[in-house]
Amino acid sequence: MGELFQPRLEQILEFCAQDPIERVFLEDVARRGLGRFVAAGDDGELTALCHLGANVVPAGSGCDRFARRVERARARMIIGEEHAVGELWAEASSRLARPREDRPGQPVFAIDEPPEPGGTGLRAAQAADLERLLPACALAHQEELGVDPLARDPDSFRWRTRTQIEEGRSWVWLEDDVILFKAEASAWTPAAVQLQQVWVDPEARGRGNATRALRDLCRLLLERTPSVCLFVRPENEPAIALYRTIGMRHVLDYRSLVF
Repeated sequence: MGELFQPRLEQILEFCAQDPIERVFLEDVARRGLGRFVAAGDDGELTALCHLGANVVPAGSGCDRFARRVERARARMIIGEEHAVGELWAEASSRLARPREDRPGQPVFAIDEPPEPGGTGLRAAQAADLERLLPACALAHQEELGVDPLARDPDSFRWRTRTQIEEGRSWVWLEDDVILFKAEASAWTPAAVQLQQVWVDPEARGRGNATRALRDLCRLLLERTPSVCLFVRPENEPAIALYRTIGMRHVLDYRSLVF
């Protein structure tokens, strides 16, 4: 089966180009020089790739080969294309703690044609928005993962939220100190932007704000990149209905193991 190896950037980019939506996180981390990777391949061409860190992200075929490396990563989550995660977990499950949650069949939605305008006040978040966005981001994180990041690691979460704003990866529609919509980019490559933590303050829900603002955000991003994508828990029927309403398509499935 061949030895595992540390891939070069050009190998990672070539591998990710084969499925730029599925592998958007891997490509983003590699381009920014922030990730630690292990790979398998033949004749220099990758057949499988895995990011090792707080998020372990496998892709490709034969991902069971990464099990021993993942054992040392101390991951908080294993996430990726459903089949790749399944291969990895089948081999690694005997080596790792039992996950708090196993979430198969998480649909990934994508859009590449601009939807109708929403006519909202959506804008890029600014430094002055940090204190208003921080608790909303924390609540969104807690709803998604069941952990309050401001209780577990407040300094790191504050730094991440501020960095997203500074890098132009955070957007908000704010009126009268109420967040009518907010979202961040968890990954951004020349081929796709992946959104995360789409959120509306509870008192402003049920009024169509998210639909209108997500239309405007997709229109904004599609001026700069070919596709916008995100993934969602399969039981979140209101979110899935929202994504379908604006014209997003179900293109693949992820699986998440949360520790």
